[in-house]
Amino acid sequence: METILNYFETIPPLHRGLIIVAGLTFFWILEGAMPLFHFKYKKWKHAVPNIFFTITTVLVNLPMAFLLLMSADWVMAHNFGILNWLPEMPLWLYVLLGVLLMDFFGAYLPHLIEHKVKPLWMVHLVHHSDHKVDATTANRHHPLESIIRYSFTLIGVFAIGAPIGIVMLYQSISIVATQFSHSNIGLPKNVDKWISYVLVSPNMHKVHHHYTLPYTDSNYGNIFSIWDRLFGTYMELDAEKIVYGVDVFPDEKENSNIINLLLQPFQKYKKPTHKANQ
Repeated sequence: METILNYFETIPPLHRGLIIVAGLTFFWILEGAMPLFHFKYKKWKHAVPNIFFTITTVLVNLPMAFLLLMSADWVMAHNFGILNWLPEMPLWLYVLLGVLLMDFFGAYLPHLIEHKVKPLWMVHLVHHSDHKVDATTANRHHPLESIIRYSFTLIGVFAIGAPIGIVMLYQSISIVATQFSHSNIGLPKNVDKWISYVLVSPNMHKVHHHYTLPYTDSNYGNIFSIWDRLFGTYMELDAEKIVYGVDVFPDEKENSNIINLLLQPFQKYKKPTHKANQ
């Protein structure tokens, strides 16, 4: 465990990039071999805007990495944050607790808030307006959302007192977990169900991408499913009933255009028109 932490303390940007590419490639191939939905679409054409936003996410995050490093160094130097206030524990538990809490502050909490605050929802809408959710959808985030998520991650570092090794480990796991949960892969239902007791499984997260409430406002988790179960935001829906997109922004052509997507946060807010039958 110590070796792993030491590696992530100084993980080169190239290696972080390789994690994104390797994960995307793996799940891209896997969803082709065992798809959940047999989409009638041109896979590469669909991927273009999503890969564009993956690149913008990387471009936003890399220059800001020094803020994470400075923050992590500060909390460790000043013995600040939850991990530093707890009694001494085994290293494996320390790392697990750190990643678990980073998942809450860096993913679950901002995701929940983005759905509840109208201006932030309009930014997050870029992610939800994909009508063919697959592995490339994982990092389909407007640059403004990348900044918002990064800000919450910084808050998490201070609240948790996380060292940079745990922060980088969390971010790396988060990338792969997001690609996994968005992938268009059809796991056996019982396997997916068992996974969802601990981790966010593909079917669990696909419910979140259903086009109407209340399902859109559920299953906010990224790595661990514990937060949705703990805070009552967990929901289930048969995969066969899931329809992707957002009911009040139904134009798939507009939602596939990079310029339109960049301008999407500045559109007029539209209140959801109806709720799905539960």
